[in-house]
Amino acid sequence: MNLEDMRRNYAARSLDLTDLNADPLVQFDHWMREAIESQMLEPNAMSLATANETGQPSLRTVLIKGFDHCGLVFFTNYSSAKARDIKTNPRVALMFTWLPLERQVVITGAAAKITTAESLKYFLSRPRDSQIGAWASRQSEVISTRSVLETKFAEMKAKFVRGEVPLPDHWGGYRVVPETIEFWQGRPNRIHDRFRYRKESDANWTIERLMP
Repeated sequence: MNLEDMRRNYAARSLDLTDLNADPLVQFDHWMREAIESQMLEPNAMSLATANETGQPSLRTVLIKGFDHCGLVFFTNYSSAKARDIKTNPRVALMFTWLPLERQVVITGAAAKITTAESLKYFLSRPRDSQIGAWASRQSEVISTRSVLETKFAEMKAKFVRGEVPLPDHWGGYRVVPETIEFWQGRPNRIHDRFRYRKESDANWTIERLMP
């Protein structure tokens, strides 16, 4: 296998300052809509980077479930490795990789728990088995075999056989408040277009073109 010869010359689109909205969340909304309309797999998937108390980084893929001018929201187990990292160090990075559009978006900022009411609203919208899964999985803990998880799922399914599945105390959402948002558009010869928004105040952002 020769990975050195694998390359693609990005040439489908360009990005200039005049193409950008002054508000990065409006620009993000525009690109997210295009990603959804392209019918790519999981356009709302993002890489989430955290770091623990020693500075050791961790990376995983999660799904964004909402965004507005307050930030971007995802959900997880509050006892998970990512949650433990965020408790120690709330500074995180997000990356959306939309290869069919030859685009990336990279966001840095701080994460904080959303309200229980917000978490409950989303939890009630989930499929019932996904709700039960939140009770069954002690996320990031070591288990000997998959059957341990499947047995726990069966136990929780029997426990909540009647009525609504309640919101677990250990499960909910985080909101990432952006401080920088970079829009990356692939271009020929690796001379890509990159623009970074830096937050100056609640309503003001500075836009900078970056070298590729």
